[in-house]
Amino acid sequence: MTAITPKIENSWKEILKDEFESEYFKKIKQFLVDEKKQYSIFPKGNEIFSAFDLTPFYSVRVVIIGQDPYHGINQAHGLCFSVLDGVEHPPSLKNIFKEIQNDLGGEYPKSGNLSSWAEQGVLLLNATLTVRENQANSHQYIGWQLFTDAVIQKLSTERSGIVFLLWGGFAQKKGCKIDTSKHYVLKSGHPSPLSANKGHWFGNKHFSKTNEILLQMKTAPINWKIS
Repeated sequence: MTAITPKIENSWKEILKDEFESEYFKKIKQFLVDEKKQYSIFPKGNEIFSAFDLTPFYSVRVVIIGQDPYHGINQAHGLCFSVLDGVEHPPSLKNIFKEIQNDLGGEYPKSGNLSSWAEQGVLLLNATLTVRENQANSHQYIGWQLFTDAVIQKLSTERSGIVFLLWGGFAQKKGCKIDTSKHYVLKSGHPSPLSANKGHWFGNKHFSKTNEILLQMKTAPINWKIS
């Protein structure tokens, strides 16, 4: 197979050049080509790398690691936990917004679109970047995990002072090799109702804690409030 040159923001294209030239990435590409002949795939092709396009490599200040894109129609658009304007908020996103209310005050937002976070330097990274319609984790083993492991490793190795928010056991395992001598890692339960209702999510204050860290580094805090 020939080398792949995906449409992705230029700094990431350069940083991840070896991944895009790898055999496993070529297999991901071919899998998706074949998959689209039979199934609907989310997010849309031009949104698969939205997290990277909105948050260039050298602009990343915070990383939130999700697991799998939403698999319902019109939900996923390339940012973990985020949905487009006008789409009903999934349960995990509702709990994220409730914790922001508890932590920082303010009103519960109408929009579930987290693009404004991404534009401020929050990389909203799903471990798997695509999914088959109505089939959660259906693309978990096609190679995306290798790709996103490489993303996290590049950030850990080549950057410093990033705040990693690891919500739930999956994200914590995914981020286990982050260099904590160079970066900040905050851990809590997952915002899904299964975890949150057992007391593992609410009260973590990750949003105010992240801003305290950023201010200590003399950089602007994140405006977590969505309108």
